[in-house]
Amino acid sequence: MSETPNNGPLKGLKILDLTSVLLGPYATQVLGDLGAEVIKVENPTGDILRWGGPGRSRDMGPIFLNVNRNKRSLTLDLKTEEARDILKKMVETADVFIHNIRENAIQKLGFDYEAVKAIRPDIVYVHAVGFSKDGAYGGRQAYDDLVQAASGTTHFQSLVDGDPTPRYVPALLADKTTGLHAVYATLAALFHRERTGEGQFVEVPMLESFVSFSFAEHLYGHTFVPPTGQMGYKRVMNPNRKPYQTKDGYISIVPYDDRQWEEFFRIGDRLEVYDDPRFSTYQARTENSEDLYGIIAEVALTKTTNEWLEALDAARVPAMRANDFDTLMKDPHLVSVDFFEEHDHPTEGRYIQMKAPINFEKSPSSLRRHPPHLGEDSDSVLRDYGYSEEEITVLREAGALGKT
Repeated sequence: MSETPNNGPLKGLKILDLTSVLLGPYATQVLGDLGAEVIKVENPTGDILRWGGPGRSRDMGPIFLNVNRNKRSLTLDLKTEEARDILKKMVETADVFIHNIRENAIQKLGFDYEAVKAIRPDIVYVHAVGFSKDGAYGGRQAYDDLVQAASGTTHFQSLVDGDPTPRYVPALLADKTTGLHAVYATLAALFHRERTGEGQFVEVPMLESFVSFSFAEHLYGHTFVPPTGQMGYKRVMNPNRKPYQTKDGYISIVPYDDRQWEEFFRIGDRLEVYDDPRFSTYQARTENSEDLYGIIAEVALTKTTNEWLEALDAARVPAMRANDFDTLMKDPHLVSVDFFEEHDHPTEGRYIQMKAPINFEKSPSSLRRHPPHLGEDSDSVLRDYGYSEEEITVLREAGALGKT
């Protein structure tokens, strides 16, 4: 059921979404928020993320709800000829075909790029993969943990605290950042089609995308040949780079230019630190950041969090309270922009959605459809493609939509 009108910039675009888990659904939710019609094509067992976490219904887990709004769910058992015929018919009018099914599996189903292109020559065909098919790892399975490890990201914390044990970042960063790469890749391919009339195959590999994301700063001295220094941005790898403890909590303090550093040390009654040649210029502060951040930690303990925020805001020195899970939901800024929106789901009751973060003056994002149950829209989607009630019944009895 539509809650708000669709005025998004992608209104009128039709996306066939055969993705599952997090990377692909996160990407297609963004496209749906921007106004595209997204039809989520699921196998009869459903997207595995439906079953993850504590929910009110068996197929509506909490993470699923946060990456599958503005979509309709159609179940198709693509092992049956009848279901494949349905999808082929849908391809005829689709603008984007996106999936994260491995190449050999999608070929067996008959929906590799060449097969889809034969039906719709100007299709934008987006394949999210673990590794580029032309590389040594082409065709291998990939999950967020695997890509974090292969990308070197699990090594980062060792460089900070000296513990040689590799550790995962406690967030599915590889999935979500690659999902955003998939979004801009899709939009760019659509723009190319708008200019030239040409569709194309677009490969979005996780490892390459995530290494590009993570090492923009961390290639550092190895940017040059021969290297001019170490890998790993020194300031960021500083073990003292963390929220600082105050008298009653924690705060992030980030003076950046010379004036801000001088103001910080003036407010903290440690102006002599700024006069130290180790800390008086940007380059010197970068080279001596470990000692510098250690001094900030000492100074931060002299005031309460609110005292620091009031004084630093007045001096225009960047600082923010360090939120935890509880205080984040009450953060004054996020509250003021209604970021955590409460909605009434038709079956799941009251639930929270994070508002689409980008603001468009002329073509705003919108929540038009709540996350759907598995196959919830199968009949209505098929009707939209011209199937009669009798034909839908026959398809269901044939198993094309899964078990009845």
